[in-house]
Amino acid sequence: MIRHLFKLIWNKKGAHSLLIIEIWASFMVLFGVLSLIIYNFTNYLQPIGFSYDRVWVVDLSNNQDTVGVAAKNQRIFDMISAYTEVESASRMSNNTPFSANQMNNNVTYNKISAVPDMYETDDNLYETLDLKLLAGRWYRKEDQVSKFRPVVLNKVLAEKFFQDENPLGKILSKEDKKPFKVVGIVDTFKAKGEFMSNAPAIFVQNESMSDWVQPILIRTRPGTDATFEARLVKDIAALAPGWGIEVSYMTESRQNRHKLTLIPVIIFLIISGFLLTNVALGLFGILNLNISRRRSEIGLRRAMGATGWNVTLQILGEMWTLSLFSILIGLLFAVQFPLLHVFDLAAGVYLWAMVAALLTIFVIVTLCAWYPGQQAARIHPATALHEE
Repeated sequence: MIRHLFKLIWNKKGAHSLLIIEIWASFMVLFGVLSLIIYNFTNYLQPIGFSYDRVWVVDLSNNQDTVGVAAKNQRIFDMISAYTEVESASRMSNNTPFSANQMNNNVTYNKISAVPDMYETDDNLYETLDLKLLAGRWYRKEDQVSKFRPVVLNKVLAEKFFQDENPLGKILSKEDKKPFKVVGIVDTFKAKGEFMSNAPAIFVQNESMSDWVQPILIRTRPGTDATFEARLVKDIAALAPGWGIEVSYMTESRQNRHKLTLIPVIIFLIISGFLLTNVALGLFGILNLNISRRRSEIGLRRAMGATGWNVTLQILGEMWTLSLFSILIGLLFAVQFPLLHVFDLAAGVYLWAMVAALLTIFVIVTLCAWYPGQQAARIHPATALHEE
């Protein structure tokens, strides 16, 4: 039966060539879109690793002011920390959660190198973002007198460096910098939002944070509203005239990051939907045309004892075989992605995308071929042979 179906398709390879290309193109587009969806969905299921509710980011810029910048910066931080509306305040480098900024540096342990996301922070970030410690502790002010800079790693980076070893107390090296000493391990830290992967991350204690004009993260008390924001901006402007001040909410920044992630997915979904619609219409039209041309063949089969279900199954089988041929070509391209580590995604993401794309194509082909197959099954043998 399968051999007969392949023979029928081969005899009409010219008529089927465009449809084969369309199915192949649809499979490849679906494979790409589903890879992206599965990758983002898998990441979304993992915890983000910190609390962003009620956290504000105060971005400061000293502009042309160069007089007593460190002292003004410290006074601003002390003032913010003293507000009754503020539960906790901390300072960190510009790559705050959900921002577009990123900072990476090469770190080495026993000839194992990694380029993790690096966050330079003060001692309060742990409390402000409610980070989840798995082992050890967060760095403290007294750590600044040590000959090593204290660091906290996330679980992914700790496993890369130490595997089954206890990471606490281990020394990491960084070119032209004071060596790092691991004092704690946090679970996950997905700074770019739920849709990002749990990438290696390292938190480094900054030894002179008051010299930096950098973002201040504040965790506000429940019920704090825009009235406090207006007072906050006014008080900072009074302490540092001419400085740039911008307050943003992490909840809104998170939504913006989600939009940046979902827009490409939506665009690809529209493209794949357009391709699949063209394939469905083309398939439906070709089948109707073929059935009208093959009425005598179908009538002869019915006259020889074939049931209506046999005729429908033949139509479905031809389309399944045609789709299988197109998908096999597509799979030859798709399997190169995990083999060549394209986009550096997990092999499981690609494999699930292949399976999902294959099933989607077969479902669409089955739905498109079912009605023409039913039409063919209703052809009466006497009528078909009389017309011939």
